[in-house]
Amino acid sequence: MQLTRVAEAKLPTQWGEFLMVGFEEISTQKDHVALVFGDISGDTPVLTRVHSECLTGDALFSLRCDCGFQLESALDAIAKEGRGILLYHRQEGRGIGLINKIKAYALQDKGYDTVEANEALGFAPDQRNFSFCADMLTLLGVDKIRLLTNNPKKVSVLSEAGIKITERVPLQVGRNPKNSHYLDTKAAKLGHLLGRS
Repeated sequence: MQLTRVAEAKLPTQWGEFLMVGFEEISTQKDHVALVFGDISGDTPVLTRVHSECLTGDALFSLRCDCGFQLESALDAIAKEGRGILLYHRQEGRGIGLINKIKAYALQDKGYDTVEANEALGFAPDQRNFSFCADMLTLLGVDKIRLLTNNPKKVSVLSEAGIKITERVPLQVGRNPKNSHYLDTKAAKLGHLLGRS
């Protein structure tokens, strides 16, 4: 187990009241959060979103990505379902951090795509570690989920860690003229399952 469960409190939102559960990485003390809606106990697979932190999309309304749109859509879907989990996975910029993400954006402004920009800065296209998310689910007592994602890497990592994924639920929202190239690159170079919407 790479994490400990350290704190929890109610989080009222426009979609209803979630339980916010805080986790801490044992080796680094970095933190992650789960938002739990309704009763997630029992054998029925829990609708779950692994959402990687994106300050620009989630909080600053950027149109360069689809992250903010996915966050809102996932919370809405979970609330409508009546139960579910959103894991807020704090590995900004596909794991390169906020400042490096801004540097990558500057390269994208010069014509690099999202993968080329990360590589030009000396990073892998995607450096995230999704195994933390499996640990969060285990600490929440959940081992069977319906995963809201377009990213097959999330499916494989969670499955390999012992989480049973009974269904991959697509989450294709927020395509616009500012992010179409970004989304097409994620599909072509990172294998994301994105149709034109």
